Amino acid sequence: MSIEKQSFGKLPDGRETSLYTLKNVAGMEAKISDFGGILVSLTAPDRDGNFADVVHGCDSLEIYLKGVPYFGAIIGRFGNRIAKGSFELDGVTYSLPINNGVNALHGGLKGFDKKIWNATVIEGEEPALKLSYLAADMEEGYPGNLSIEVIYTLQIDNTLRIDYKATTDKATVLNLTNHSYFNLNGAADVLDHEVILHADKFLPVDATVIPTGELRPVAGTPFDFTEKHKIGERINDTSYEQIILGSGYDHCYVLTDTSSVLRLAAEVFEPQTGRLMEVFTTEPGMQFYSANHLKGDIIGKGGITYGRRSAFCVETQHFPDSPNQPHFPSTVLRPDEVYQSTTSYKFSAK
Repeated sequence: MSIEKQSFGKLPDGRETSLYTLKNVAGMEAKISDFGGILVSLTAPDRDGNFADVVHGCDSLEIYLKGVPYFGAIIGRFGNRIAKGSFELDGVTYSLPINNGVNALHGGLKGFDKKIWNATVIEGEEPALKLSYLAADMEEGYPGNLSIEVIYTLQIDNTLRIDYKATTDKATVLNLTNHSYFNLNGAADVLDHEVILHADKFLPVDATVIPTGELRPVAGTPFDFTEKHKIGERINDTSYEQIILGSGYDHCYVLTDTSSVLRLAAEVFEPQTGRLMEVFTTEPGMQFYSANHLKGDIIGKGGITYGRRSAFCVETQHFPDSPNQPHFPSTVLRPDEVYQSTTSYKFSAK
């Protein structure tokens, strides 16, 4: 299948950005920009075979530049939070920009979500877009010249696969993810979406949303999605402190299967349309976020505004604040190593 390319607007410095449309033989489409590697649009079929867009996004680069909460973007150099914007690596302390309360979030003031990536079109039965970027040593405070490659592939079975690869010339920390906001029926909120998370533990957080270090069993808590529950079923259970601290769900889940193979991490079903999204990943964790902080002040595609809890995120990743918590899986990447990670979003209907 061919891949279409069109202009997506200019940055203030005059640089052009582009939007690429991938289509598979089943009729599914993914629109991806070389600005931030943003997944701008993704269609999926309902039980009657009708395709509709299932991710939050904006119609123009101009709106993204005004500021959106990472809609659909590639996140790095470190996805999620690092406490107080500081970590030590090999005896050296590194300081990062503080951009989330007292912490560093999602790679800094100008993370990978705000960079222009080099794009290479890969046409075929399963069309793909390869994005590459070289992050300079000490960019946003992180050590090492980091060479990154991200490939979006739209597969025949209505799966969007994302493959990440990176190398560095100096020891660094790395935690890449995609920050798409999903809504499987386009309604005002996602509280009736039914969720299964293949995770038997989650990471409690403190008042600044930094993990305390505990890996807490989900059993007996509002965070237990090992069996199907609606997102809205227990989201306002303020008798449980972690619901208050996250303003709902904004926590990293520890996947039960601790292997690094591509395995099922989450299933989300929308009963009105019959859409089912299955998330597979090689990562050890997944941030489940119920869009608690959207305010309805962002003009989305078609003039729609996105309000509180109008989407959910399933950000596959290593654990937040890992550089400061040595008992978490390591996020250190060294010059003799290759970072590789894969996440897939498979869509069907029933």
